[in-house]
Parts: sequence; C-alpha cells; structure tokens
Amino acid sequence: MAGAPTGTARSDVMKGAEMADVKLDGISKIYPNGFRAVTELSLELIEGEFLVLVGPSGCGKSTTLRMIAGLEEISSGDLYVGERRVNDVLPKDRDIAMVFQNYALYPQMTVAENIGFPLRLRKVRKADRRTKVEEVAQILELTEQLDKKPGKLSGGQRQRVAMGRAIVRQPSLFLMDEPLSNLDAKLRVQMRADIASIQRELGVTTFYVTHDQVEAMTMGDRVAVIKDGYLQQVASPESLYDEPDNVFVAAFIGSPSMNLFEGVVLEDGERLAVEFGDQRLALDPKVLSVRPALRSYIGKRVVVGMRPEDMEDAAVVPDHPADQRIEVEIDVREALGAETVMHFWLAANPVDSGDPDALDELGSENESRCTARFSPDSRVQPGDHIQVSVATEKMHFFDTATHLAIRS
Repeated sequence: MAGAPTGTARSDVMKGAEMADVKLDGISKIYPNGFRAVTELSLELIEGEFLVLVGPSGCGKSTTLRMIAGLEEISSGDLYVGERRVNDVLPKDRDIAMVFQNYALYPQMTVAENIGFPLRLRKVRKADRRTKVEEVAQILELTEQLDKKPGKLSGGQRQRVAMGRAIVRQPSLFLMDEPLSNLDAKLRVQMRADIASIQRELGVTTFYVTHDQVEAMTMGDRVAVIKDGYLQQVASPESLYDEPDNVFVAAFIGSPSMNLFEGVVLEDGERLAVEFGDQRLALDPKVLSVRPALRSYIGKRVVVGMRPEDMEDAAVVPDHPADQRIEVEIDVREALGAETVMHFWLAANPVDSGDPDALDELGSENESRCTARFSPDSRVQPGDHIQVSVATEKMHFFDTATHLAIRS
C-alpha cells in the first residue's frame, strides 16, 4: 500500500460510517507498581490510513491498542477519535471495532450469526441484518461458509469471520491486535495481503499491532516502531528501511537484519573511508552528499551499518571498485533458490541494537558475525576465502554514544 486512500470510492458496506482521524497526544500507561508500559506516546492516524505499530515482545504495543479501545486506563495524555476526547468514554461508546488474535467466535453460532451478532445487539431488523451480513461475506469470500459453524472452518476463514463481525458494525476505527499470529507461515502471507486489500476497499482507519516487522512493512501505509514504551520512529515502510533514525530501528527493520559493528572514519584523499580491523572501505562520494555530518567524525569511532542485500560476491560483479571490497572467510552458506545467504566473521567490535528478541550471538570483542545476501550465481562454499563487494553508497552510520543516525 503506497499511501492512505484518497478519493477512492468506499465499499457499500461502509457507506454511512464516519471515518475518523485518531490522535494520541503524549499518552502514558503507568501501573500501580510503578512500571511504565508506555511513555508519552504521540501518534496521529489520518482518516482512512492503515498504520502499523511494531516492536519486540513487551514493548507496549498491545497496551497502546488497549488504551485506544478503552480496555486500559490512560495514566496521562489525551486520546482523540475525530474531534472527541475519549479518555473517559466507555469502550462501547467509542465507535471502535477490535479484531483479536484468538478470533473470539461463538462456537455454537453459524458464520452468519457470528458476523451479524453486533447488529443483533443493536436490534437491527432480521432482514436488514441478513443483507448486511451477505454484503460483508461477499467482501471476505465467506458466502459459501455462512451456514457453517466455526469448528468447520480453517484458521484463515475463522479470522475472516472475526473481521466480518468488526466490519458489519461500520465503525470509525478498526483495531487489530496480532490477528495473524495463530496462523501458519504460508497462510499468514496470504492473509496479510487479504487484510491490506480489504482495508483499501473499505477505506476504514486501521491501527494494527504486530511484532512481525515483515508484516508491518508489507501492510502499513506508515509504520511506527516502539521500544520499551517509547516511540522510536514513524514513517513509510520505505523511509524506515532507507533512513532509520537509530541503531534499533536499523536492526529491527529488514530481514536478515542489518550488520552493525564499530569502525573508524578516515580521510582517503578527497573522499572518506571507514576502517575496521585490518580492512578499509573507501566510501562512495554519494555518502557525504546525504550524510554531510560524517565529515565531523573523521578520526572517530562510529557504528557502521551494512544491509545483507548491499553486499555481493565480488566474482559476480567484477567491475565493482577494488577499494570497496572486503576480504572474508565464509562460515555458513544457505542456498534459498532466488538468493544465497552467507555468514562470516569480521574483525570488528559488534554492536548490540537493543532488541530483546534478537539472537544474542553477536560475537565478541573484535569479532562480529555478519550476513550477506548473494545472488544465486555465486558458487562460494563454506571455508572459501573471498572478496565481498559492498555498495558503500548505501551504508549507514550512527553515533557510538547516542546510537542516532549520522546525517546532516
């Protein structure tokens, strides 16, 4: 999804529903024991936008969603849905619909009865209820399942029923809490495309919570990254990937993760270079044009970031400049068909991104584990000593003390 829907026709199912901007203005959640789950979080959702909140386990994602829903009290700050401050508004009066990871369907009811249950509570006439349910079922490709009970459905179908129950209410805001976490990997891929497509068709403002950065990047108009209850960055998926604000975001966004290690910035004639261990990489002149502040770090240590996809077997790209290559010994080779992932070690101090869910084998002093994504044309095997070409114009640099990106 390239951006929030603008000017597109809304599905008939949502006609009459009032879409809403949502504003979180410095909201915090502090529990009686003093634990701060969320600290002064500020976010704005544009009407019709699909915004994803992503972060590692225990970072405050679900707590934030529950505060928006009214299931958790806001300790401080203000929450607005449209023009209305809703801090003290009961959950049932917030015009919000939630989709949970556990579906929460009534097993004794049919699919049609489950989808139509919110309308039944509102005492909508049976005929009108059936019409609305059929409209929703058509969007969700559940028409053939309406008379079945949840126990006869696949996991993906049950999740669609849960979505249908939310859609039929015509809410101003959807909240989705890890809705795909109970599905197998193949079904998750299909369902995330389906949810994004359905949201586009309906045009309803959606706040989606997940720990899966791939899910976040493929579904969201914008993605907000949170860590330890603090917002780290909010931007389009492309901007998060290309211009991470700090080491945590750089490592969290992208799979395999960005390689992070310490190096020293040096002058190399009219250009700059970065040195780590006994290796030196000359930096493409484009680096200084987008990161002019890097010149002030000459002679200083920095955190160097290299994405796996920005490295290639030098034998595959023989024209790549010789001073933009490193020499490594391949440790592990993973042949994945369309690409080959290589693992090797660099003589450089590793850097901890701060992600508690990340693998903790970073290496040791002056030894960093690194990953590169080679084309399938590479025939390199474990134990081979090779040259690796680095797209230095795409390298990232961060301050060692603050872990903030070095840019302008």
